[in-house]
Amino acid sequence: MNPAELLQRDARFVWHPYSAMRSGNPVFPVASAQGVRLKLASGEELIDGMASWWCVIHGYNHPLLNAAIEAQLQNMAHVMFGGLTHAPAVELAERLVQLSPASLQSVFFSDSGSVAVEVAMKMAIQYWHARGRKRQRFLSLRNAYHGDTFGAMSVCDPVTGMHSLFSQVLPEQLFAPAPQPRFGEPCTEAHMQDFTRLLQAHAGELAAVILEPIVQGAGGMRFYSAEYLQQVRKLCDAHDVLLIADEIATGFGRTGKLFACEWADISPDILCLGKALTGGYMTLAATLTTEAISQTISSNDPGMFMHGPTFMANPMACAVANASIGLLLDSPWQRRIRRIEHGLQQGLAPCREFPGVAEVRVLGAIGVVELEQAVDMHTIQRAFVEAGVWVRPFGKLVYLMPAFIMEEADLAELCAAVVKVLAEHS
Repeated sequence: MNPAELLQRDARFVWHPYSAMRSGNPVFPVASAQGVRLKLASGEELIDGMASWWCVIHGYNHPLLNAAIEAQLQNMAHVMFGGLTHAPAVELAERLVQLSPASLQSVFFSDSGSVAVEVAMKMAIQYWHARGRKRQRFLSLRNAYHGDTFGAMSVCDPVTGMHSLFSQVLPEQLFAPAPQPRFGEPCTEAHMQDFTRLLQAHAGELAAVILEPIVQGAGGMRFYSAEYLQQVRKLCDAHDVLLIADEIATGFGRTGKLFACEWADISPDILCLGKALTGGYMTLAATLTTEAISQTISSNDPGMFMHGPTFMANPMACAVANASIGLLLDSPWQRRIRRIEHGLQQGLAPCREFPGVAEVRVLGAIGVVELEQAVDMHTIQRAFVEAGVWVRPFGKLVYLMPAFIMEEADLAELCAAVVKVLAEHS
């Protein structure tokens, strides 16, 4: 199929995420991908600044990850996980328990980040049910984003979480103000007043607090104080409320720590992982919890956890996840993240001088240019492609989350393209 025909058929039949059918917004056909580059069907090559929504941390078409998929395919592509098990899933569960905070000992697999959050919320509710207490609400944060399914939508910021259309049909949750102290700043008692008030007033009905550690992702790309996270853990302990950490975006090194919770040296009661878990090869997610929670649920009515995805623990996904984690841990990933952080700081710095730019901020392998007004996606997306890069802004945010393997020259070229496009559009 030639590029023109592909686009014509795409426009007729395919509904893309967060878009209207036949909207006329630009769509660019990809023919192949290698390393940090996308090759379009029309022949152009683009440096990918998004790592395909943050998950392709090792780059595209990696031979080790390819081999893991191919080897597993020779044995079995899929088998149900109800009443059956297999080595890739067991190995992956053991590995996640070894790498994650020490208190997390039980692993439940699912097939997307949003579902990992749904699983976490159901775990929390069922845990309290097993203890004979009706706790079914959640305390979340403004500027939070946890996914697009119904439970996950209910704990996203009602305004910035992109789900206001559904507000009348979602469970009514509680929202504390977004953390005010920035990353690296102290968190005072005054910063915690509103959160503390809400937690104290509603502790008896709360199943859990849910938050994104250190980095609030699609709700605003905000970086906040590790001391804030420490205070939340202490307050949850004091009021006997579970803490859910959504590390779907931050897990596996993105912030400079393997898990963002490590910045605060805290352990959540439930941890959600996804995105980079398989190195971007297949959809897979995991929800980890403590022995106390899993055994409380398992030992009381109805005597089981009430969830079971069809493609849970898909063998190929588990196999490539094991290979991806091994590849990450065997690499100098911390040094690579520091190098990317330095490159983003230098490369995006000129944007601070542009009219209409509110702030430029960088943490680990995340670079953000926050604008005062939302971008015009129809024009700016084409401009980035014409500049030779793939960058997908949303709202007021133009951000970069490159693959960890990106070299300095490509990173400099990527940042220079962002500076050029924003200079023309500022």
